[in-house]
Amino acid sequence: MSDLCPVYAPFFGSLGCAAAIIFTCFGAAYGTAKSGIGICATCVLRPDLMIKNTVPVIMAGIIAIYGLVVSVLISSSLKQEQALYTGFIQLGAGLAVGLSGLAAGFAIGIVGDAGVRGTAQQPRLFVGMILILIFAEVLGLYGLIVALLMNSRATQDVVC
Repeated sequence: MSDLCPVYAPFFGSLGCAAAIIFTCFGAAYGTAKSGIGICATCVLRPDLMIKNTVPVIMAGIIAIYGLVVSVLISSSLKQEQALYTGFIQLGAGLAVGLSGLAAGFAIGIVGDAGVRGTAQQPRLFVGMILILIFAEVLGLYGLIVALLMNSRATQDVVC
């Protein structure tokens, strides 16, 4: 092993792979749980809004898919002899999508909870809630785009 390709280099790639799926799933789980609480509270008085108000839960689940995509891409390029540069780029890619997905999941959960409760009282709030949820979701999408760009550079011009 050389200085550029130490034996511990794949560890950082594995850490990035794990960070991508763990943090995005934390965000998706929080968004689902928080929005689900709002849906349950709303459906006590307005059970007819059950299906309409599941939008935040669906959007929270998409966040986990972003992490899954990046995690699969990183794991498919992991190998025993790997450059330290590649491992660090993979770690950065995993953290980029993971932490942005965590933030997006928190935003979706808070907006979804308040939004579905507000929609039960004033149905005209639904469109506003959807717009805010889209802006919250796009935070995770930004992390996905950055992670994909980083991961595409992970093995470019790397010598081991």
